Amino acid sequence: MKQFWVDIRPWRKDLATTAIESGADALVVDDAERARELGRVTAIAENGDLIPGKDVFEVDIVDKETEEEALQLSRTGYVIVRTGDWTIIPLENLVAQSDRIIATVTNADEAAVALNALERGTAGILLATDDPADIRQVADLIAGLGTEVTLIPFEVTRIVPVGMGDRVCVDTCSLLADGEGMLVGNTSSAFLMVHPETLENPYVAPRPFRVNAGAVHAYTLLPDGKTAYLTDLAAGDKVLIAGHTGTTHDAVVGRVKIERRPLLLVEAEAGDAKVSLVLQNAETIRLVAEDGGAISVARLAVGDRVLGSVAEGGRHFGIAVAETILEK
Repeated sequence: MKQFWVDIRPWRKDLATTAIESGADALVVDDAERARELGRVTAIAENGDLIPGKDVFEVDIVDKETEEEALQLSRTGYVIVRTGDWTIIPLENLVAQSDRIIATVTNADEAAVALNALERGTAGILLATDDPADIRQVADLIAGLGTEVTLIPFEVTRIVPVGMGDRVCVDTCSLLADGEGMLVGNTSSAFLMVHPETLENPYVAPRPFRVNAGAVHAYTLLPDGKTAYLTDLAAGDKVLIAGHTGTTHDAVVGRVKIERRPLLLVEAEAGDAKVSLVLQNAETIRLVAEDGGAISVARLAVGDRVLGSVAEGGRHFGIAVAETILEK
């Protein structure tokens, strides 16, 4: 996730309040205590959570020598860089070699350029502005920066009850929409899109914050490209939510419910790619069709096409690794 920092030097309470309410990750301030009076937020200050000159550095990029200085410092902590004439080339040079570069910007247009430099973008931005509206605009920009995931249709090849087991409901702090879902799989090489409980049902009220995601052993794809076991998710974690068009956003986990339920194995194929997932066997659990519609596992049939994603297999503590691993 991209870091959203706001420079509140000199101190202005209205800017600080707007930044915190807009979800800023950190405030750069002269006195951390002022920021802490307004809420829990990371303060970058001599008496803050991150210390200038130790955890965070500031460099004005004026030539190749200062570029190299910023790069060297980025091996120790985050580096806030300024380019006086908003020159893109030095920023791209740094982004190509470091994932700890924070670009100083003054508005949403500049933020968009920094966050897309070399497509990869800077690790984040430090917004320096006198206008609270700029803070809200940049916050909206960053919120919409979710990376896209490539979704493909899988054809269902097998559906079979497998008995009792423990499944995981992920209750998020967001109201999810029809056509969205979490990407979950029995292996780390392929995932199916599990629809949230947004739809009306004669027996259970909709719970649009919930994804009944699968059995405890399953992997789910996270916003940073890593994976996590469903059983390891906990309140405060972030999960990746994908739309049926491939756009994504993250959602904060508010609660995880693990309960013993009857389970169902679903297997599917797309060319040479194979995917499987163990889900609760109940009508409220749904996969996502190509058009974004929801298909209940109670009505799922061999030959149906449902959305999923393939990934580089082989994970070590959730991180993709280039080694030979066979999962089946």
